[in-house]
Amino acid sequence: MNPTLHSAATQQLTDWRTDDPGQNAVRHTMLAFLAARPDACTRACVPGHLTASALVLDHDGTHVLLTLHPRVGRWVQLGGHCEDEDGTLVEAALREAREESGVQQLHIDPDVLHLDTHPVTCSLGVPTRHLDVRFLVRAVRGAQIVRSDESEDLRWWPVDALPPTAQQDTVAELVRLALARSAAT
Repeated sequence: MNPTLHSAATQQLTDWRTDDPGQNAVRHTMLAFLAARPDACTRACVPGHLTASALVLDHDGTHVLLTLHPRVGRWVQLGGHCEDEDGTLVEAALREAREESGVQQLHIDPDVLHLDTHPVTCSLGVPTRHLDVRFLVRAVRGAQIVRSDESEDLRWWPVDALPPTAQQDTVAELVRLALARSAAT
């Protein structure tokens, strides 16, 4: 268990503000879960656990990096479980993005982009829930990706031509939010 990560996650979700009532409801659910479970950030927490994801855009925001997830069988953003060495959810998301993409030069926006909770059978081998905190990450110009063994496939997709399975998940919504945030900065 990592009390530093738990505390940092609690603080980040407490401080994060959104005008979206659905996102605010998910935020409050995650905060309640964190308050109830000191192990909420560890994959050993069977009822569910916080995870950290990264929606990776290329340097000019025209392509998004997606992984064909072997367990889920769909194209999704990069991300996964928090590890003991992660001090924050931002660190966890950035580590996951680097591990799964092979790209070390990534820049993360430390503000939460989106929250989601979904049922999954993860490495525990039993049904659980991922309480996923998602961040926007930008790759540098010319970033060369390398598929890890955590992925069936890894590729850049045009933001306006996502794979059909991305419409089944929240990937299209993440891309929309990322592009809106990028345009605002």
